[in-house]
Amino acid sequence: MSSRLACFKSYDVRGKVGPDMDADLFRRIGQAFAVHFKPTLVVTGRDARDSSPELQQAVNEGLISMGVDVIDLGLCGTEEVYFGTAHYGAGGGMMVTASHNPMGDNGLKMVREESRPISWDGGLNAIHDLAVAGAFTTADTPGSIKAENPRAAYVERVLSFIDVAGLKPMKILVNAGNGAAGPTFDSIADALAAANAPLTFERIHHTPDETFPNGIPNPLLPENQPATADPVIASGADFGVAWDGDFDRCFFFDAEGDFIPGEYIVGLLSKALLASNPGQTIVHDPRVVWNTRKVVAEAGGTAQPSRTGHALIKETMRDVDAVYGGEMSAHHYFKEFMYCDSGMIPWVLVADLVSKTGQSLRELVAQMKADFPSSGEINFRIADTDAAFAAVEAAFEPDCIEADRLDGLSFAYDNWRMNLRRSNTEPVVRLNVETRGDADLLADRVGAVKAVLGVD
Repeated sequence: MSSRLACFKSYDVRGKVGPDMDADLFRRIGQAFAVHFKPTLVVTGRDARDSSPELQQAVNEGLISMGVDVIDLGLCGTEEVYFGTAHYGAGGGMMVTASHNPMGDNGLKMVREESRPISWDGGLNAIHDLAVAGAFTTADTPGSIKAENPRAAYVERVLSFIDVAGLKPMKILVNAGNGAAGPTFDSIADALAAANAPLTFERIHHTPDETFPNGIPNPLLPENQPATADPVIASGADFGVAWDGDFDRCFFFDAEGDFIPGEYIVGLLSKALLASNPGQTIVHDPRVVWNTRKVVAEAGGTAQPSRTGHALIKETMRDVDAVYGGEMSAHHYFKEFMYCDSGMIPWVLVADLVSKTGQSLRELVAQMKADFPSSGEINFRIADTDAAFAAVEAAFEPDCIEADRLDGLSFAYDNWRMNLRRSNTEPVVRLNVETRGDADLLADRVGAVKAVLGVD
């Protein structure tokens, strides 16, 4: 195997344009995809970054040089490439995006037929080696390329998750972060208006802008949250929604501008999906689990943990035929959306839930937050992660009542639980702590784990 290029990660390609990747590499990746998966048709798309049009064109050129036909969706969200791949019966999908990565970065997300994920061992390694070698015999007859977008069918699929006629009047603030979400959201809003849904929207940072004048959209970062929270309050919205650059993640704010951590949204969506799919399975990541397990059990479903990461969650969902999967990082996956993640389906489900219950978003999550306070993911850059994990095992495992190593170290006690896991891509360990209704204990236990790790 050739030496691995730095831009090839566990499930995708991402890095700095110039030092890590260029159009020539993306052209060869398109050719390698064609050689390895042998599709006859591939769907491609791109986000709003300034380098994305050139890189998508290179991918397209690589594909058609090998005789593969291409449907070019143009500017769109990652989930629209997922949808388009299944909608057109394509043999794969390739989305040029760096999502929430810094300016100057870009990347490529790829799926197989039926929008099945591609992991390093599931084909990405072969694409890497073929692209590096670059020894391609092009087709005698090149493939065709046409610009098309099944957005109307995509919107219909998104709205199929709710009872549009049952929506109650509400105002929703949406922050697209000048990424790709704006035009797609507008198509959904237009369809809702055509159906006489009594929703009004306040749009901010809505127009895609390759310069990202308001910063790269990553609403998970606390310093970025006031950009949505403050306008929610000022506009009197019932709740707020913000997306990352390719809108495969969405983030929620209540009417008082408080950010809703992702694990509570997982609980809400689990409850919503089980109401219409009784007795089904919900897949969740192992970082913060107690609230999700409680909600799923009370709704008559089965909670199934999975290792963290979109490809792993999707594989687990297919294995157990789960109706929904959720990660605290704001990725939400749906069986009726090719088992893929969507940043648009969650907010329509929340609007539907607010309408059906008569409760505000703040009220819907209040008891969850009180019952199971959580720390949020805390990241530490540690040189010797092996020593750090050994120290945590020695300190915390002997007294725990439940231990598992599905994804890192998880130790549970009567009234608190922790998960410590390594990053897949950098020398970072990620800590999550949750308690049973005890915020003071939460702070104490986070401090105790930090002390063992030797970090501030």
